[in-house]
Amino acid sequence: MMLVKLSFSFLITIALLAAAASHAQDVTRAQAARLLASDDAQERRGGASRLGEIGTMPDVPLLLRELHDPDQDARDEAQQAIWRIWSRSGNPEVDKLYETGVQQMGAGDLDDAIATFTRIIKMKPDFAEGWNKRATLYFLAGDMHKSLADCDEVMKRNPYHFGALSGYMQIYIRLEYYDRALEYGRRALEVNPNLGGVRQSVELLEHAIEQRRNRTI
Repeated sequence: MMLVKLSFSFLITIALLAAAASHAQDVTRAQAARLLASDDAQERRGGASRLGEIGTMPDVPLLLRELHDPDQDARDEAQQAIWRIWSRSGNPEVDKLYETGVQQMGAGDLDDAIATFTRIIKMKPDFAEGWNKRATLYFLAGDMHKSLADCDEVMKRNPYHFGALSGYMQIYIRLEYYDRALEYGRRALEVNPNLGGVRQSVELLEHAIEQRRNRTI
């Protein structure tokens, strides 16, 4: 009898989860956007998550504001949603190539990945994330100047791209232009204060620059 009760309880739980998932899939873009203004943190998280699934570039400003939400989970959902939206070009062929390029990056195949994202850029030059991924690859390959040039292209198309802003910081650290690195690190944190690694780098840069100034006095 206990086994029957447990099985019935398990089935009820599965049914409730399925109903919740079905309801989430019914939420439209407009409804998800309105959820971001809710007083309930759970609803804000759900709105951000849903926009990550179906949102488009016009939804990003709302999610950027959500990066300053008092709820940590809501901020995390917003950040993930932004990256998901940025990673969709709107062109199925480009999106398929993008997935290939990301897999090549993950496997460490830098040359092949650079070739893939170069092809993406030629096919859809207004797709900012194609430029951003190639900027990252050039950085990993040690070509700071090409990486900088691609970051410039990202910012022309997406001036709030906190990934590219933090990329500038890393490049300028590598080039030992610490004042510029600090400027871009601070700009990245203004857009997205949840970048722990960037915050740590900014603090180290501030300390190093202050020490350098004290030695010159």
